[in-house]
Amino acid sequence: MAWKAAAKLVYGTVGIDSLAGPSEVLIIADSSANPVHVAADLLAQAEHDPLAAAILLTTDADLAMKVVAEVKQQLINHPRRMLTEKAIAHYGLVVVVESLEVAAELSNEFAPEHLELEIEDPWSLLEKIRHAGAIFLGNSTPEAVGDYLAGPNHTLPTSGSARYASALSVETFIKSSSLIQYSPKALERVASAIDILATAEGLPSHADSVRLRVQDPAELERLDAEIPTAE
Repeated sequence: MAWKAAAKLVYGTVGIDSLAGPSEVLIIADSSANPVHVAADLLAQAEHDPLAAAILLTTDADLAMKVVAEVKQQLINHPRRMLTEKAIAHYGLVVVVESLEVAAELSNEFAPEHLELEIEDPWSLLEKIRHAGAIFLGNSTPEAVGDYLAGPNHTLPTSGSARYASALSVETFIKSSSLIQYSPKALERVASAIDILATAEGLPSHADSVRLRVQDPAELERLDAEIPTAE
């Protein structure tokens, strides 16, 4: 939490990755999932932070009941029990859904940081997933493998930002500038479009800055002769 506070203070002055957190996992599971494993995966996120979210969407009501019982069982001697129980109590959720397609729709609404597809054929559902920071496929791929060994960056978008953001990468820290150069003839071709847009926006000087350049053929020729080129 101290790191997040420090990051907010320097944000915009120095490059930081994001103001990420709290951590999240959303698990989509069917009858092929092991309730002991699903419960452990939910607790693996809940133990991060009292604000961490641990959500299960399942098509199997029996699995849902078993997972709830197993979460309680695994919490009994949990070394971080107080913290983890708070997360489960406030941000833990088990929902029985009609179909895996419905689960995918709900997942896309949530846009989780971590998404586990603990289903018999995870690849068949993957095409319906639009928003997730990292997706873990199959019953043998818990989120912990991504944390420690699998290779994808562990810093992922949270709080719904997976709708528009991706995992941290080297590109995050690259600053670029746009280079724009129009020839006089190119400017002349787009002048009317710019005029229409600038006028519609109520910004006449924007329109003038283009119109005054293209209204005089002699000025266009002079500008064309002076245009520099990159060597």
